[in-house]
Amino acid sequence: MRIENHPILTFDRERRVTIFYNGEPIEAYEGESIAAALHAAGVRVLGYSSELHRPRGFYCAIGNCSSCMMVVDGVPNVKTCITPIRDGMRVELQQGKGVIR
Repeated sequence: MRIENHPILTFDRERRVTIFYNGEPIEAYEGESIAAALHAAGVRVLGYSSELHRPRGFYCAIGNCSSCMMVVDGVPNVKTCITPIRDGMRVELQQGKGVIR
């Protein structure tokens, strides 16, 4: 779900690209954050808490919390709410604190 028309704001969408979430292709726009693109595609759970394994989602959207940390192109603990989209990115659900490879 993306806001297409707004009475006050205008949206200058950049080039349409494809990212891969857990291996599945998702349409996104260059320049938007990974978390925003996933939210627009219907993905609401971005990870799980490390101790109680409760679902975490898009929360602060400014990089202050750790709710949106995911594995991006093999790198764990990436804050997806402040990381811009690049064509071909591979984004994976992170389990716990993430595994550094």
